[in-house]
Amino acid sequence: MSWSMTEWAALAAKAARGAGAPPAQAQAFGRAAAQHLAQGRAAEDLARALGALPGGPILSLPPALIAAQVDAGTGLQTTLAAPDGPALAQSYVEGLPWRVTVLRAEGGTLCFALDTGTPAPRATPARLTPPPALVKRMEALAERTFVPETDASRQRGAGAGLTDSD
Repeated sequence: MSWSMTEWAALAAKAARGAGAPPAQAQAFGRAAAQHLAQGRAAEDLARALGALPGGPILSLPPALIAAQVDAGTGLQTTLAAPDGPALAQSYVEGLPWRVTVLRAEGGTLCFALDTGTPAPRATPARLTPPPALVKRMEALAERTFVPETDASRQRGAGAGLTDSD
């Protein structure tokens, strides 16, 4: 099955929420996950990041990226610590709204230059095709965010026939 970038970002964000990530970090992970697959990077990086919650790169990369942006300014290079490997960190960086030039991605670091005066080019694929196992895992995690049904909620909900607006 193929997914749009937006659909995949939404599922990844909801999966991160279901795995215990705070809302802001989950949204950042969703954007990075879509970028990650669009660039043809390993889907296993995403599964590992979800498995590392309540720690790991989903929680550590967004604040580290904000600090790196402050340090970089415009046109300067900066280094982002990526102890879980540079691939996922690169996806976070490439999801920024400004032009980013990755200079080095090795070991536990990612060195990049940021130009906040130039918008990032957005050439994204029309569709993503993630591995079925990753989709299944993300859907299972996303389901943790659902509110369980009760008899009372079903009786008061839409279609219950108890109000004139049904």
